Amino acid sequence: MCAANRFRIFFNSIKGKIFTLFLVAFLAACGLTLLNVWTLSAVRERLHLSERYDDLFNDILEARRFEKNLLIYGGAENRRDGLLYLDLADAALADLEADIGHVAGPKALDDFRQALSQYRREFSSLDAAHASGKDLARSTGKQLVDVAEELIATKRERIHKTIFEVSLLPFAYLGIFLVFMAILINVIAKSLLKPLSMIGNITARVAKGDFSPVETGGHHIEEVAGLLDALNRMALELTANQEDLLQARKIAALGTLTAGIAHEINNPINNIALSAESLLEVHGDALDEDAREIAGDILAQADRAGEIVRNLLDFSRTEKAQFSRLAPDVIIKSSVALLKNELLISGLTIHVAVPHDLAQVSGNLRHLQQVFLNLMQNAAHATPAGGSIEVTGLDAGDAVCLSVRDTGKGIDPEHLPHIFEPFFTTKEVGKGTGLGLAVTYSIIKRHGGRIEVESAPGQGTAFVVCLPKAPANPVAPKEAGHVG
Repeated sequence: MCAANRFRIFFNSIKGKIFTLFLVAFLAACGLTLLNVWTLSAVRERLHLSERYDDLFNDILEARRFEKNLLIYGGAENRRDGLLYLDLADAALADLEADIGHVAGPKALDDFRQALSQYRREFSSLDAAHASGKDLARSTGKQLVDVAEELIATKRERIHKTIFEVSLLPFAYLGIFLVFMAILINVIAKSLLKPLSMIGNITARVAKGDFSPVETGGHHIEEVAGLLDALNRMALELTANQEDLLQARKIAALGTLTAGIAHEINNPINNIALSAESLLEVHGDALDEDAREIAGDILAQADRAGEIVRNLLDFSRTEKAQFSRLAPDVIIKSSVALLKNELLISGLTIHVAVPHDLAQVSGNLRHLQQVFLNLMQNAAHATPAGGSIEVTGLDAGDAVCLSVRDTGKGIDPEHLPHIFEPFFTTKEVGKGTGLGLAVTYSIIKRHGGRIEVESAPGQGTAFVVCLPKAPANPVAPKEAGHVG
C-alpha cells in the first residue's frame, strides 16, 4: 500500500479527522502565540525607542536651557555643558536613525541631522556680549524641539496602535476556539453520532428479521465502513444460516415428540415380532405355504418397523455419549469397511482420499460411523451401476471437512430445503423412512459441527461434513444433547 493511499485511509478515519482537527488548532494556537510574542517584543522595542526619543527631546531642551544661560550670563561653563547635552543628543540621534527614517522618512532624518549640526555651530558661536547669531540659534533650537515633539507623538501613536492590536489577540483566540469547537461538533455529529444512529437502526432491523445489506451511508468514514462491512457479512451469514436455524428448531420439536412415540410403539412391535417368530417355530410345520409366507411378511415388517423405531430413538437421543480424540481417516476407513460389500454388489467404486495427517476431531466413533454410513448409503442409492463415490478430507482452519460426493442423478432444487427434515424422502414407498439425513443432521449438531449440501440435477450430489478440531487437552466426556 503506497503512502498516499495510507494517508487517504487515515484521513478518512475518525481518528484521522480528529487528529487533523487538533493539529490545525495546535498550529493555529502556536501561530497566535508566536504572533503575540512578536507583538510584545515589538511593543517592548518601541517603548525602549520611545525612551530614547524622550532622551533626545530632553537633551535638546537642556541644550536650549544652557543656550538661554549663555545668552544671559555668558561663561565657558554654560557653553561646555550645552555642548555636552548636544553630544548626548547626537548619540541619541545615532541610535534612532533607522527608526526615524522608518517613521518620518529619510528626508526628515537628513533635515533633522542638518538642523542639529547647524544648531551646534550656532550654539558654539553664541556670546553674551554679542547679540549676533542668537536669533538663528533660537530659531534652529525651536525647530529641533518641534521636530522632536512630533517624533515622540508619532512614536506614541504607533505604540498605542500596537497595544490595541495586542489587546485583540484574546478575541482571536476565542474566535479560533469557537471555530474549532464548531468543526469538532460537526465531525462528531457526522462521524460518530449519525453512524451510531444508523447502526442502531440497522441492529433494530436485524432484530426484526430483516437481513438485507446496507448499501449507503457512512462508507466515507474508515471505521464506520469497516463496521458496516462487518454488519453486512453478519447479515449474509444470518441469511445463509436462517434455514439451518429453522431446521434445528423444527428437529428439536420433532425429537421430543418422536422420542415418546418411539418408546410407546417399541413394545408392541417387539411383541408382534416375537409372536411371528413363535408361530413359525412352534407351528411352522403345520402351516401351509401361504401361511408361512404371511408369517414371514409379518416378521419382516416388524423388523422394518423396529428399524424405524431405532432410527427415531437415535434421532431424539439425549443421553451422554463418550467423546474421544478421533483421526478423520480412521472414521472414514472404518465406515467404508462396513459398507464395502454393499457397494461392490451395487457395481459402484469408491475412492477415499483422506490424508493421514489431518488434525484429530472430538467425537463418538459409533455415531460418526452412522453419519458417514447414512451419507454413503444415500450416495449408493442415488448412483446407478458403474458410477463412483468419492470421499475426501481437508483442513478448514478450525475444522476438518469431510466430503462424500457421488455421480448420481442429483437432487431437485425444490427438494434441497427439505432434505434434513424428518420423514422427508424422495425414494419410492417402502424404500426409505426419511430419517437417515435427519439423524445425520442431529448427530453432527451434537458434535458441534455443520453439514452442507451441493447438488444439481444430473450432476451428482456432495455432502460436506465439517467437524471442529479436538482441543490440545484431553477431551472429557460431554453430554451429547440435541442441538436445536
